[in-house]
Amino acid sequence: MNNCMIGDNVKIINPVNIYDCILKDNVFIGPFVEIQSGVIIGKDSRISSHSFICSGVTIGDNCFIGHGVVFTNDKFDNINDEKWIQQNTTIGNNVKIGSNTTLLPVNIGNNVIIGAGTVVTKDISNNIIVCGNPARIISKSRKTNSFNNIF
Repeated sequence: MNNCMIGDNVKIINPVNIYDCILKDNVFIGPFVEIQSGVIIGKDSRISSHSFICSGVTIGDNCFIGHGVVFTNDKFDNINDEKWIQQNTTIGNNVKIGSNTTLLPVNIGNNVIIGAGTVVTKDISNNIIVCGNPARIISKSRKTNSFNNIF
């Protein structure tokens, strides 16, 4: 946990590989998680075991990241360039991402649910439920701060 800024009431279950990132208040990090440099995890968020969060990812407040979720920071669309360019991912607030989901560099809005095993290749706007490979819209949910009303 080198050079991390860690907020109040953060719980980290070892072993982890976390460096040069920001974990805001009340964050939970499960075991076997890697969080790379420049990542920001918003307050009251939970990262489940075996997840990989690469540089360039920002996760909002009150988010749930399931087991084995993988973020990427390259779409390999500059394959002929010699210089690699990091691409970023932004996750809004109140987002729930199911286990074994893979996310390419995208922007995810607020109040989004991403089903387990989904492959996210494009941006997702607010108040949407998606699943599949590639991700497709299953439902538009009404704006809410709690997901209890839509299950």
